Formats: sequence, structure tokens, C-alpha cells
Amino acid sequence: MRNAFIDELVTLAETHDHIALIVGDLGYNVIEPFADRFPDRFVNAGVAEQNMTGLAAGMASEGYHVFTYSIANFPTFRCAEQIRNDVDHHRLPVTVVAVGGGLSYGALGYSHHAVQDYALMRSMPNMVIAAPGDPLETRACLRWLVANPGPSYLRLAKAGEPQFHDQIPDVAPGHWVSVRDGVEYDIMLSTGGALGAAIERAEGRAVWSLPLWGMAAKAQQPDQIAPRSSVTTLEDHLADGGFGSWLTEAVAGTAAAARIRPIALSAEICDLVAGQATLNRVGGLTI
Repeated sequence: MRNAFIDELVTLAETHDHIALIVGDLGYNVIEPFADRFPDRFVNAGVAEQNMTGLAAGMASEGYHVFTYSIANFPTFRCAEQIRNDVDHHRLPVTVVAVGGGLSYGALGYSHHAVQDYALMRSMPNMVIAAPGDPLETRACLRWLVANPGPSYLRLAKAGEPQFHDQIPDVAPGHWVSVRDGVEYDIMLSTGGALGAAIERAEGRAVWSLPLWGMAAKAQQPDQIAPRSSVTTLEDHLADGGFGSWLTEAVAGTAAAARIRPIALSAEICDLVAGQATLNRVGGLTI
């Protein structure tokens, strides 16, 4: 996904001269196409993520759409105050890009596991969460974010993820995207890196993806849930404060709330160090 991200960002920056990229002293062998092509719009802020976010907010206030880029928890939890006060509160066009969503950096341990990031970012009222499930959804999300600038969080896996779509899908906040045909009254609905797990678990059920969501996108959910008797959500995130919780909140107090069956990672994985596949299995996401 990160390769699709930088390729699409370079393409968009060719025609949008207000796009800028700031990195936290990482991304080598990935970000060079942007840095080499647009050196005047590229900044390495060093290992200073809070400063990186403040710099992004300042540039955004002067007309740039800034993408900050770092690993998993570093541009989110480490910068929570700056994102909350400087970016989200002022509705600035800053996209926080986290590479290594979920357990992509499983072998590096809990400090690099992004399994509570949805909970943090979705609590901010103006934030759009972009959690693509494959490289083509990554490109679709980027195009939407650039066309609709504002506070946003782009959560990527690492590299080499499979492609599940035949073409770049149409995406919009709260809008479900069809991935696999199947039984429609009992469906699988995933976000982010859990899309592959949803396809593996489908057993004839239709698989849908929701790559763009957030606080403001709850209003579209009741109508999409209404025709279904069961919606199983999947996410590479802890259950508390995650995607399944968000969907349940969207229909809280209605009969539809009982139709949602969340599958998320067990908190057991927070104490473990292993590869991503192992942790996803131990955590209950994959079979």
C-alpha cells in the first residue's frame, strides 16, 4: 500500500502544487520519488513528530495540503494534542499518514502496533478516517482526500499486500464498496487491512469494504444496514473504540444494533511479539 500511496501522491502533486509531504526521518526507499520530484515541497522533520505536526498545521494554514508520514503510533498517539488542537479543531487540510496499520510491524512489538489508532482518531469530530483494504482503495482514498481537503487520517499497511479490486473503486465517507458478490442478507464488512480476512471468512457471503469513515459518516449507516439480517465487521484493531463499535454506535437504540457482529483483535496480542500473520491468528482476526 505504501508504494501505491507514494506513486499516487506524486501523480496528484503534478497537478496540485499545494501538496506537500513531511516525514519523521523515515520512509527511505519509499518516499524518494516525491522528494526528488518536488524538493521544495518535501521536508524531513527528523525524529520530532510533534514538531512535524505543528509544522504541517502551519503550512496548511497558508494554503498547503500537507501529508505527514511516519510509522504506526508515532504520528498519531505521540502527536495527539497537536492533531486535536492544531489540525482537527481548525479544520486544516492535514492528512496524517500512518504506515504499518494493525500488526504490520508485529515483530517490533507493542510500541509499533497500531491497534488503538481508530479509537483515538475517530474521536475527533472533523477527522475523516481513510483505511484502504488494498492498493487500489489506497489510490481511491488519496484522490478523494485531495479533492476534499480537511483533517484526515490515512492508515496504510506496509507493502506487498494483495489487490482485491479489478479497478479503482468509487469511494466516499460512509459509503460501502462491494468487493465480492455473495449472500446479501448476511454480509462481511471490513475496513483497512482486514479485507483479506473478510474474504477468507466469507463462506458465500457478500464482502463489502468501508475505506472512508468517521464521526460525520454515521448518518449513512442505518440505510445500508437495513436490508441485512446480519453484518459481521472485521478490523485489525482492538474491539474497544474500533470500527465495529463505531458501526454499532451509528444505529444505537434501534433494532439494527443487534445485527452487528464485530470481529476484532483480542487484547492478548498487546503482550506478544511475533509476525503479523501469527498475531492476527492469535488475536482472532484470521482463522
